[in-house]
Amino acid sequence: MRPILAGVAVLLAGCASTSETNPGRTATEQLLMARAADIAVDGLRLPIPPGSRVFVENRYMQGEGSAYATSAVRSALSEAGFALADDKSLADAVFELRAGALSLEQMRRVVGLPPLALPINESLNVVSIPELSLYSRRDRVGVAEFSGFVYDARTGAPLGAVSPMIGEYRIRSHKLLMMVTWGQQSARPGERDPGDSWREF
Repeated sequence: MRPILAGVAVLLAGCASTSETNPGRTATEQLLMARAADIAVDGLRLPIPPGSRVFVENRYMQGEGSAYATSAVRSALSEAGFALADDKSLADAVFELRAGALSLEQMRRVVGLPPLALPINESLNVVSIPELSLYSRRDRVGVAEFSGFVYDARTGAPLGAVSPMIGEYRIRSHKLLMMVTWGQQSARPGERDPGDSWREF
């Protein structure tokens, strides 16, 4: 009996467990916002001569995903032929960014009954009733809207404004008889050929 107890004690002593953290956004939600930001800044141009050194001022670009969005703006300016300055004193112009939106929307259309939460007593306890539908469609949308203006880095004189840049990336999925699903269920990272992971400007 003692050898058995000793073996159990060894096994219990050797057990280990791991824990996982749950971030505020799922990977799909993060990709939706990132793709929307990339689409919004595609083809960005500034009302100053190409080759000008630009400092991107992002202190008014706040919120979740703003760091990625700022980097997307910097990448778009670099592709457009502008030089990036990391210090305002070294720049010819300052591009001051602001975000109108950088978030998610979700829309669901149901032929039948959507999920319901019904109160069952005076204490407002509720019972959840699952979706009972013939057909339903779910849209998850990443939305990005940025704008800004440009001014002379030395004098502060205005040089022009940038119209709102708007991007939207959508995932649509369908469900029939609460069982059969089709359509895109999640955003997927971009794919590249092994020899095409970079390019020269």
